[in-house]
Amino acid sequence: MLADSESDTRQQLGGSSGVHVEESVTVNRPIADVFRFWRNFENLPQFMNHLESVSQREMGVSHWVAKGPAGTRAEWDARIINEIDDTLIGWQSLEGSAVSTAGSVNFRETPRGTEVRVHLQYSPPAGKVGAAIAWLFGEEPGVQIREDLGRFKQLMETGEIPPDRRPSFWRGSTQPVTR
Repeated sequence: MLADSESDTRQQLGGSSGVHVEESVTVNRPIADVFRFWRNFENLPQFMNHLESVSQREMGVSHWVAKGPAGTRAEWDARIINEIDDTLIGWQSLEGSAVSTAGSVNFRETPRGTEVRVHLQYSPPAGKVGAAIAWLFGEEPGVQIREDLGRFKQLMETGEIPPDRRPSFWRGSTQPVTR
């Protein structure tokens, strides 16, 4: 599936618009395991502090609920626009979503494991002002993604996340990664 070149997402995120984040981590696990775990988007809130939930909808579409600064919430729908097994997942938000977002996660085999590279671009609900407010509340997106990737690495390599690194909504016991 290709990106919709006429979508409001493309218009809102074109050029240098929005917030850009690119971070990576190397996970000492086989690429197929890492890709499969990430591709089940409902797993993502286990290690992404800003996500409350992700639910699969019809083929290739998912519904996302995220925590914002000062107790706010944002919800949007996104669709996969490019997917190559064990290599790439690309997405963009659907037209009319409260959050315009697009990005990709690339998976690459290395001698030390699997490199996971996240490239994210989004337009906060309140635009650049919203991004500045988020920064004031300690919600800087680059730091969030870097910390999320650190928790992802720990979860994939050990099957758990230490209590002090778990998302604030964690529900008790850890959910081990199927090996």
